Amino acid sequence: MRTFCKFLVVIMCLTYSVVVSAQEMRGVWIATVANIDWPSKQAIGDAELQQQEMLTMLDTLQALHFNMIVFQVRPTADALFRSQLEPVSKWLVGQQNAMWTGNDMPYDPLAFTCTEAHKRGIEVHVWLNPYRVTGGGMTKDDLAPEHVFFQHPEWFVKYGKQYYFNPGLDEVREWLNNIVADIVDRYDIDAIHFDDYFYPYRVAGEEFPDAQTFADHPRGFSNIDDWRRNNTNLVIAELHQTIKSRKPHVEFGISPFGVWRNYQTDSIRGSRTQAGVQNYDDLYADILLWLQEGWIDYVAPQLYWEIGKKVADYEILLKWWSENTFGRKLYIGVAPYRLQTNPDKAAKATGTAKAWGEPNEICRQIRLNRNNPSCQGCIMYPIHSLMENPLGLKDSLRNELFREYVPTPKD
Repeated sequence: MRTFCKFLVVIMCLTYSVVVSAQEMRGVWIATVANIDWPSKQAIGDAELQQQEMLTMLDTLQALHFNMIVFQVRPTADALFRSQLEPVSKWLVGQQNAMWTGNDMPYDPLAFTCTEAHKRGIEVHVWLNPYRVTGGGMTKDDLAPEHVFFQHPEWFVKYGKQYYFNPGLDEVREWLNNIVADIVDRYDIDAIHFDDYFYPYRVAGEEFPDAQTFADHPRGFSNIDDWRRNNTNLVIAELHQTIKSRKPHVEFGISPFGVWRNYQTDSIRGSRTQAGVQNYDDLYADILLWLQEGWIDYVAPQLYWEIGKKVADYEILLKWWSENTFGRKLYIGVAPYRLQTNPDKAAKATGTAKAWGEPNEICRQIRLNRNNPSCQGCIMYPIHSLMENPLGLKDSLRNELFREYVPTPKD
């Protein structure tokens, strides 16, 4: 009987492991702006080396049992795919060129990545930045003459040192929907993905320059903050319709800043945090409304803080987001880039030596996620940090946390 009971416990554990792993999303962001992750600066303009680098990353992810990449294909109103609407990305070919002619690159990076990722059982979530035009070292002088910035200068504003689409204009929403429709129509993708950059993070002492747009197109609003939130709500709802009307199986996901609102700001729905930035108030992103209305299929808040952090505790925020999904999927954004092999360096970089100077923080967070029935996985930022294997993270994933999952290649 004792032997039978042990056998039964083993079977139950194995069954639980299979069920959990089959549902668990294991993702990683591949950032292209400023060549953060891909392609390397050495591979700019070199199609063969770019493909080699992508395959190396995908092979590594497959070996570690990941099943999702979030691939940035529109970092600065440009294209790392064959677009006829926006120019070839500087980060791909060295300078922003005219629309794809076939001479810029002998292959389509997005099509190539979709094919190779799917062979390995890895989903491709296509990551776009909706409003950013310059940034990552790019200036207005780097934009191609054919860029829509020069065709419709009235669509853009300068805030701080960067240029952005003006979110208050109907034409801007239409343009973004056209970009997304083009990608969904032509590529075998699994999801469209936006991160935390809607209205830009605040610039000290400077107001976002859309007061005239508000005066011209108030749409019944008397408060500019409510109007800005409505601008973002409109584009999210419209993008949902654009995606689902073409390919209902393609998901729409958002990876917002980790705090929706602090408790001090909203004592009813806010989290027990003291973050200096709030989605609702500073980025004009009402994530909870989008979840409630079903405009997005999943949310992946960027909880790039350690368990126990005073102003933004990972454990508190995991619980808060899990209680506010409105039945949508919840993945958690985690930060392997914060892991530091030197505790003194960790203390200087993050203000907390113990958590990020020890090897277990990301693993502890994954275990917390798994103990929360509303959480269905995590996404790591960025892939180059994972590839560097900080504090043996890859080994922990391969040998312990991710070992039981074997992804199935997509047909």
